[in-house]
This record gives sequence, structure tokens and C-alpha cells, in this order.
Amino acid sequence: MKSGPDLRWPALRRLIGFMGLIGLAAVLGIAGAAAKEPAHFVLTSPDSRLTASVPEKYTAKAFGCSGGNVSPALAWHGAPQGTQSFVLTLFDPDERSTPSGWWHWVVFDLPPSTDHLDENAGALNTRSLPAGTQQGRSDLGEDAYHGPCPAAGDPPHRYVFTLYALDVAKLPVAPESSGGMVTSVVQDHLLGKAVFIAHYGRPKSAPNH
Repeated sequence: MKSGPDLRWPALRRLIGFMGLIGLAAVLGIAGAAAKEPAHFVLTSPDSRLTASVPEKYTAKAFGCSGGNVSPALAWHGAPQGTQSFVLTLFDPDERSTPSGWWHWVVFDLPPSTDHLDENAGALNTRSLPAGTQQGRSDLGEDAYHGPCPAAGDPPHRYVFTLYALDVAKLPVAPESSGGMVTSVVQDHLLGKAVFIAHYGRPKSAPNH
């Protein structure tokens, strides 16, 4: 007996085509989502020497060190969407004279449009920071940058520059707040952070602070 046309094949072909369209849509959706992801949040310095060792002009002029005590130029990009301000800190976790490390620089309420700081922006009573920006109290006791000066003979210390992107325009801390206070409050408003690490050590023959 001769069979009639098999109606299953057209339906099967339509199903395969439909599944193919679903797969293509999924691929395009993934690609579109990837394109919308924010750029990686990056903090750098235009002075490439910092990646090897902190140049003398950025080191302290105190405690037996004779550097220029100039804060380095910094730049950043890729801040998270919704960033309303930035906080910048410089911290030495390897300082052995104190169990809590050493805060070298604390800057907060940086406007969200800021994408760099010029060299020496961290000077005492500076006018190089954007309007409304505040400098907190370093562990040297000043509202300013002070450069590295590790103990002579120590292995090179890590000097950690950290840029925090926040969801508030003004950090709710008192003026001249310490690095510990600022970074503690930061955690309640954090959208993202970028880190840049420099290293510096002094030979054993150098005078100690």
C-alpha cells in the first residue's frame, strides 16, 4: 500500500529553523551584554618609573630622608556607572614601627568628573585639587601628602595607591579625618576601587628615622 506524504518533515524543518533563530538571538544577546559592561576601573601614573621604584622626588623630606616630597601625577578611567565622588589614599602596609601600617595621603570628595591629579597636587594648602576636594590627616599629622621613607635596610615597602568610587558626592566624615576613618566609612558607599602599587626601599647605610 502506497503511503501518503509524511507531514512530519516540514514541521521538523520549521522546528530546527526556529531553534537556530533562538540560538542566534542568544549569541547576539550575550555579545550585546558584553558590549554594555563597564570598562575595567584602572588607576595608573604617567611616570612609569614608579612601577620599578619610587623616584627620589616623590619620597619624604623627613625622618632622615631628603626627597622632594612631591606627590606623583595619577590618572584613571573606567569608573563604575553611578559614581558620585572618589576617595584616594596612599598606604604603606609594611611599616613595622606601628601595627596598623602608615597613611601617607588621604583625599576625599573628589568630583566624579575628575580623571587625573597633577604632580604635587597633594601639597599642604594646595590649590591643585578640584574645588570641594578635601585632604585628610596623614600619619605625619598634616593634611597633605608625605612621601615614602622606610627604615634603612628594610626590604622595599609597598606603597598602595587606592582610588575608591563612591555612590555619594560628599563622604560623611569630619574634615581632617584619618585614613582609617575615611576608608572605614568608604565601605558603606563603595561602587568599586582601583589599585596601583609602587615600591621603595633604602640601603642599610642610609640614616634611619
